[in-house]
Amino acid sequence: MAQTHTLDRDVPATLIPAGDAATLARGTEVFIVQTLGGNVTVRTDRGLYRIARENASAIAGYVPVAEGAAVAGDFSEQAVWAALKTCFDPEIPVNIVDLGLIYDLAIGDAPGGGRAIEVKMTLTAPGCGMGPVIAEDARQKIAALPTVETARVHIVWDPQWTPQMISETGRKALGLE
Repeated sequence: MAQTHTLDRDVPATLIPAGDAATLARGTEVFIVQTLGGNVTVRTDRGLYRIARENASAIAGYVPVAEGAAVAGDFSEQAVWAALKTCFDPEIPVNIVDLGLIYDLAIGDAPGGGRAIEVKMTLTAPGCGMGPVIAEDARQKIAALPTVETARVHIVWDPQWTPQMISETGRKALGLE
């Protein structure tokens, strides 16, 4: 997976870990670090960046691996958890559920007859500028589920995240067991 490519057009990106918006210029060489969740983490001579899945086509020669699409059919709590498991911190190869970042999931009825989803999540570090980017990725993926009318993802800090919150699956992926 880790390969060097060239950008074939200017592309919006997010500086990691600051979370600042940036533009990577056409012709920039990028080294692909991670492609989980559809987004692409790249390293350049100026640092680490996240290129959103909708802009990944700017990476010449990069062919995204087909991932599970939004769940079709009936809505379920399982479908929400599955959508959340497609969201990743761009620096850590473990989804936000197995990383222990999801603290609460509430499913209610929305005024229009669909579902209202509220998620409380945290980050591995309070100063992480990528928090809003990760939360928006999660919100978009939940909002794409059938019958979801509203989806909100709130970043919370209580309780403070610790590595003990990582699931057994996450620990194995990180080589911690």
